[in-house]
Amino acid sequence: MLADSSLSTFAVCQTRPGKRAPARLQQWRLFTQIGFFALFVLAPALDLLRFDLTQTQLWFLGQRWSLGIDALASGQINATDAALQLLWRAFLPALLLVALFLGVAYRYGRLYCGWLCPHFSMVEMLNKLLHRACGKLSIWDKSRTPRAGAVPDARWWPLFALSCALMGFVWAITLLTYLLPPVVVWGNLIHGTLTTNRTRFLLIASTLFTLEFAFARHLFCRFGCAVGLFQSLAWMANPLGMVVAFARERARECKTCDAPRGSACDNACPMRLNPRNIKRMMFSCVQCGQCLSACDATQQAQQRSPSLQWQVGVEALRETLRQRQREQTGLR
Repeated sequence: MLADSSLSTFAVCQTRPGKRAPARLQQWRLFTQIGFFALFVLAPALDLLRFDLTQTQLWFLGQRWSLGIDALASGQINATDAALQLLWRAFLPALLLVALFLGVAYRYGRLYCGWLCPHFSMVEMLNKLLHRACGKLSIWDKSRTPRAGAVPDARWWPLFALSCALMGFVWAITLLTYLLPPVVVWGNLIHGTLTTNRTRFLLIASTLFTLEFAFARHLFCRFGCAVGLFQSLAWMANPLGMVVAFARERARECKTCDAPRGSACDNACPMRLNPRNIKRMMFSCVQCGQCLSACDATQQAQQRSPSLQWQVGVEALRETLRQRQREQTGLR
């Protein structure tokens, strides 16, 4: 549903005057990212989702979620009733959630990563700060990533470092509130009465997350995230899954689309991919649409239509078949 809405928004914006499609598409994505990040942080405090270790109790949507194990131990229900409750309240909801998640990924790819994932939202924010500081999207890059109007300024380095540390702490304390009562955790923190174990957890977790945000953002998303990996595997198995299609007959235009900086779509991709590549080389694409927005913006500036667009279903299959045909022709 999210992909259908965003695709429709993108198509409509191309035909309407006023605000251009690139801005509208990325505004929609920004809204979903902010909303889901707020949900990620506030869910434990609102008892929307957390497991309280002090009570050995799962909270879901403000309600205690019981599996019937305590009732079985106290003799209130028999083994058959306990098994049925376990099946109905644990296994079936988990299977449905996984099926829905992978079903969306099967058709639309890593949509969760590009539009909802709070970690990827931080990746993009930190990318922008680092780019302002040194012109790169990762400290491991050998060369700068050129972007319009961006001039590296070393004065951004302290803000980048501070943001990495702050986000590392936010991640650590948020994860702790998923396991312990948020009121207790935050109350102890404010009054300086954290236990030794909680203090140790916050220090170690904050350090690890800070280092990950500073040095391994893209590497983790591409190679270390199991959630992203399973989405990519589901997407790759579907020849009808949504892809970024490239009008290859207009490839010459890419040489001048963002001159002298190079192809705008390459420079815009937060996952460091070439959006004009074949599907199997786009394994970690998060369907964020930044390449489409960059292509549309630069092509509009030269009074041309975009050469990149999302395709899903039969059109996606045709794009895949065209790619394979070109591969085979090139090998010959």
